Amino acid sequence: MQQQQNTGTQQGMMQQPPSVITTKDHLYLTDMLSWNLLAMKKAHFFASQCSDQKLKTELEKVGKMHEQHYSKILTHLNPNQEAYGIQLQ
Repeated sequence: MQQQQNTGTQQGMMQQPPSVITTKDHLYLTDMLSWNLLAMKKAHFFASQCSDQKLKTELEKVGKMHEQHYSKILTHLNPNQEAYGIQLQ
């Protein structure tokens, strides 16, 4: 068997995103947004219920991280507009 030589770039890597995405990609992006939104909401909820200040601070950090991920995904999907759907502080 003959091995293919690596030309320095990964095979299948796109240089820029396609103008149209597949249904499967759309569903995956929807899932990623949903997962991050749910994780953000749960972290903020549990932080509000927590009496341990150290744990509360960590939960707030987790919630903020998921909020940033959510916004970043939206920014990649529509780079010409501000992130919408949630209010960033």
